[in-house]
Amino acid sequence: MIKDYNHLISTFKSSIKTWDYFVNWNKVFSNGAELEILLNKLNYLLGKDDLRQEFYKLYAHNPDIIKALPVLLAVRESSIEVFDKINKDSDFYDFTGKYQSAEKYYDFIEKSGLTKLFKRDGIKNLVDYVIGVEVGLDSNGRKNRGGKLMEEIVGAFIVDFCNQNGLDFLPQARASVIKTKWGHQIKVDKTERSFDFAVYNPKINKIKLFETNFYNGGGSKLKAVCGEFRSLYDELKQQDIELVWITDGIGWITAKRPLEEAYNHIENVFNLSMLESGALNDISWE
Repeated sequence: MIKDYNHLISTFKSSIKTWDYFVNWNKVFSNGAELEILLNKLNYLLGKDDLRQEFYKLYAHNPDIIKALPVLLAVRESSIEVFDKINKDSDFYDFTGKYQSAEKYYDFIEKSGLTKLFKRDGIKNLVDYVIGVEVGLDSNGRKNRGGKLMEEIVGAFIVDFCNQNGLDFLPQARASVIKTKWGHQIKVDKTERSFDFAVYNPKINKIKLFETNFYNGGGSKLKAVCGEFRSLYDELKQQDIELVWITDGIGWITAKRPLEEAYNHIENVFNLSMLESGALNDISWE
């Protein structure tokens, strides 16, 4: 394979969102199902003219309804302390089942604005409403899902390649696990460093280590990243182990020079477009 830095930087992706990035629907509907009975009880209050008195009556026979109140505000906590800016003091509300008075919980409904939810021109079904709330809350998990996407995508390529070529692989490969599994001792700069993937060729008893990352934004960090991987490549090469670096993202456009230096120094540097074109076949596995 002829190295072509211009091809690398011209084929960076602006996004690596996968279909399961957007919403964890299993979690959304699972969380909604747990509250469905309580929410259906609270549905009784929708459109009631005297919401306070109707809440008191419902609470008298079904005190467990208060457990569903926090999620109506898109809050996960089951115990909530609120500071009142007017009275300049704090109040505490318990939704765990250590029941407080009906007056106390209606005070929470009124001051939090939940009364607007129960008005005649409000929503029609709290179960459907909470599904929407859960979708919104799940969006907070996108950062965690996004951080793992590059690893998952690259992993799909590596798994297929290894299965087709009789190679063994290990995700989240720590030196101690590699030693136990394949008998190779790897010395690295960081104690118990975990490599994204390790691939082992049993025919020649050789290991290649893979690191992956994706950068949407630029900055001085990228220059440091390039220096880190150059050093890691040299450290592993002295042990007759090759580092393969797979990186992507338009953030690299702001750090072309340090990336080019790293690209020329490290034998195998790819992006996702290159993987899609079969770059793993271009690596020497002998």
